[in-house]
Amino acid sequence: MENKYRSHRCEEISKDLLNKTVKVSGWVSSIRDHGGITFIDLRGNSGEVVQLVVNDDSKLKDVSKEAVICCEGNVRLRGEENINPKLKTGEVEIVADKIEVLGGVYAPLPFEVEDSKNVREDVRLKHRYLDLRNQQVAKNIYFRAEVNHFLREKMRSLGFTEITTPILTASSPEGARDFIVPARQHPGKFYALPQAPQVFKQLLMVGGFERYFQIAPCFRDEDARADRTAGEFYQLDMEMSFATQEDVMSVGEEVYYELFSKFSNKEVSKPPFRRIPFAESMEKYGTDKPDLRNPLLIVDVSDVFANTGFNAFKNSTVKAICVQNMAGQPRSFYDNLTEFMVENKSKGLAWIKVEEGLKFNSPIAKFLTEEEQKMLTVKLGAKENSSIFMLAGKKDLTTKLAGILRNELGERLNLIDKNKFELCWIVDFPMFELDGEGKIDFSHNPFSKAQENLLELGNKNPLDVKAFQFDFVCNGVELVSGGERNTNFASMVKAFEIVGFPASEVEKRFGALYSAFKYGAPPHCGMALGIDRTIMLLLDEANMREIIAFPLNKSAYDPLTNAPSEVTQKQLEEVHIKVDIKE
Repeated sequence: MENKYRSHRCEEISKDLLNKTVKVSGWVSSIRDHGGITFIDLRGNSGEVVQLVVNDDSKLKDVSKEAVICCEGNVRLRGEENINPKLKTGEVEIVADKIEVLGGVYAPLPFEVEDSKNVREDVRLKHRYLDLRNQQVAKNIYFRAEVNHFLREKMRSLGFTEITTPILTASSPEGARDFIVPARQHPGKFYALPQAPQVFKQLLMVGGFERYFQIAPCFRDEDARADRTAGEFYQLDMEMSFATQEDVMSVGEEVYYELFSKFSNKEVSKPPFRRIPFAESMEKYGTDKPDLRNPLLIVDVSDVFANTGFNAFKNSTVKAICVQNMAGQPRSFYDNLTEFMVENKSKGLAWIKVEEGLKFNSPIAKFLTEEEQKMLTVKLGAKENSSIFMLAGKKDLTTKLAGILRNELGERLNLIDKNKFELCWIVDFPMFELDGEGKIDFSHNPFSKAQENLLELGNKNPLDVKAFQFDFVCNGVELVSGGERNTNFASMVKAFEIVGFPASEVEKRFGALYSAFKYGAPPHCGMALGIDRTIMLLLDEANMREIIAFPLNKSAYDPLTNAPSEVTQKQLEEVHIKVDIKE
C-alpha cells in the first residue's frame, strides 16, 4: 500500500531516481537562502540528509529548523561544483513542487541538534528527544539494538530459552539498596524491584528448564559513576542445569569472543581466555579487574625491608613497580605522580631513578643500605635508566594503591595498547571477606558453591574458603559475574549462618529457594554479562549515559520527566504511606 508521507526514505534518493517524482519526509536540518533559491537539508530517521531546492518562497510558510515536513518533487543531478562526497545522497537533489509542514516548531530551540554532544548534560537530558536526533547520539542507540539482537540470536542458537522473570518481587540482601514499591492490597508491606533475577533463574533450574536466558533489567539504588548508571541497568542473564563453571565459561567464551569480534575492529583475545586466580590477580595487578594491556607488574618487596632502618617501610607491606627505559623523564613526572597518589589516600610515593652502574638517585636512597639496594635491584630486574616506585603500609590498602599506581603509570607512559580487547577470567574468589566493620560477609554472590564442604569446616577460618565463583574482565572492566550455585540445602543454611543469618532469617528472606531445594534441585551454574558496560567498551564511550536512550542524570534524576516526583495525598493514602520529612 502506498505510504501517505513518503515514497522513499531520505537516504534512498540517488541517481537511479533521476527525473522521477518522489516524496520524502523528515526534519529540517538547515535552511540556506541564496536569494530567490532556498536550499534545505532534510534529515531522515537514519540521520542521512537529502538536499531540497525551493524556488518559491511561498512554499516555505511555517518551515523552520527542526520542523517535520513532507516534500514532493523531482530528482535531479547537482551541479558538479555542488556535489557533496560526504553524503550518501550528495550527487543529487530534489526540486520541491509541494511542501507540507507535518509538525511545526513553535518555541526557540534549546540547542543546535548537530552540536548537542557539546551542550551541558542537564540541558541535553531535559530535551533528550532533540538530543536523540543527533546522528552520533542515535548511532549509539541503534548499535545497542544490534548488540541485543545478536545476543538473543546467539543464545537461541546455543539452545537457551528466553524467559522473563518478575519485576515486582521480594526484598533481598544482595549487597545494594533495593528500590521498594508499596503494596496497596497488603498494607504495610512492600515489593522490591529485582537487583538481579538470581532467585528466579535458580527456581527455573529446579523447575526443569535446562538453559535459560534473558536480557534482564536490574534495579539497584546506587550512586551513579561514569561506568554505572543510577537506578537501572541491563544484563545478559543465563543459567544452565547439570553444569559446572567449566560448562558455563565455555559458553561465555564463545558468546563474548563473537560479540567483541563482530562489533569492533580491535584485536580480541582468542579463547580460551587467560584464567587468573583471585589471589594472583591481587598480587600482580593490585585489583581483581586487571587491565592486561598494561605490561607492568606489581612485586611484593616486603622481605627486602624485613629488617630495615627506614621508618617509612618498617613493619609494613611494601609493593614495588619497576619501569624500564625511563631516561629523560623530568623531576616533575615523579612529583606529579606523587601528588596523584596522595590524592588517592596514599601517605606518599617512594621513587628511585636507577642510573649508570645501577646507582640509586632518590630522596630515599640515603635511608637504604647497600644490601637493600642490591636486593631490590635483583628482585625487580632493574636496569640502568629504569625507575622504581614503591608504596608501604597495611597490606590491603597498599595492594589497592599499588593497583591504582600501576594503572596510572600505564596511562601516563602510554604503555596501554588502545587497539586491543584483552579478555580474561578471574577465578577462585574467596567465599567470604571482612566488611567495613570487620564482620564476615559474602565476598560475591551469596548463592555460590564453596570449593569445600562448609559443613566440615571445623576450626578452619572461613576467610580461607574459596568459591566456585568467577568474573569476566575486559581491559580492566568487570563485565560478568558468575558461579556454581550452592544447591545443598544444609550447606546453603551454613553459608548464611557464617555471615550472621540464622536459618529462620534465610527462610524468611529466601523462602522460595529454601523450600525448593528440599524437592530435588539439579546442580546448576550461571552468569550475567553487563550489557551497558560492554557497549561502552565497544563504542569507546567514557560515560554510560551516552549509550542509553533515556538515562537518569548522575544524581538519579530525570530532567525530562522530572522523576522522581511528588505524588498526591490520595495516592499516598491508597498505599497506606505517610510522608514525614523533617526540614
